[in-house]
Amino acid sequence: MSYQAEISRASPTAILMVMDQSTSMNHRLNSGQSKAAFLADVLNKTLYTIITNCSKADGVRDYFHVGVVAYGGEKDAGNGFQGALGEEPLHVISRLAEAPLRVETRTKKLAGPNGDLTEQSVRFPIWFEPRSKGKTSMCAGLNQAVEILDQWCAAHPSAFPPTVLHITDGHPSYGDPEPTADRLKSVATDDGGCLLFNLHVDAGEGEPLIFPNDERAIQDRFGKMLFRMSSLLPPHAVEAAARKGYDIRPGARGFVFNAGIEAIADFFDIGTRPAIAADR
Repeated sequence: MSYQAEISRASPTAILMVMDQSTSMNHRLNSGQSKAAFLADVLNKTLYTIITNCSKADGVRDYFHVGVVAYGGEKDAGNGFQGALGEEPLHVISRLAEAPLRVETRTKKLAGPNGDLTEQSVRFPIWFEPRSKGKTSMCAGLNQAVEILDQWCAAHPSAFPPTVLHITDGHPSYGDPEPTADRLKSVATDDGGCLLFNLHVDAGEGEPLIFPNDERAIQDRFGKMLFRMSSLLPPHAVEAAARKGYDIRPGARGFVFNAGIEAIADFFDIGTRPAIAADR
């Protein structure tokens, strides 16, 4: 394990989200939102946070190349972005800042000095739309990630390796995704192989299992498979998880099973926080 390369404008890294958009993503969470709608909100908020973290006085600095692969249907997978961003699989982060599909006005509750809640209107950019159709074509989604990142790593051989966040709620409908996940993790720069983090979304009934280090802690056969597919947490992710209060044991993997609302948000935040070097 390396993962020591500096991230800067001269040497960016890549973040690729692989999103399950099968029919079951229309099921409701305890909040009342569908899984698809909630995950789209979290993904859009994550993209906005990345843009904000890359914003300096001279504009948005391109520390990251970002893309979304969406799968669902009859062995289908494709670009999760639409409109102007739908033409390429990865975009520099400044391009995302320029080209949301739209900007919505939403209401956010804020606590005042006396603890009273007040409502405030906020702008909420939308890049990714919730959808849910067909079967869980997981192998197709991961195969597309392999193709995209193989080309990216060849073009950026000395970069910090790409991070893949794979989000799903169901068993794969076609084939065994584990060999494809192994291929994805073997796609590498000089600094190490691609990091694959897996998030299994639950409707709220199960107990979440967050960054486990032992397959024996997982009872579900599909959960065991996702655990094996997941990368070991690199140092920057261990530190980010510890700051959020998680007890990270040696051998912990980038895997969350039966994730509820809070664990979903933490997974996205931890998975997209590789350290940015002091830019020169």
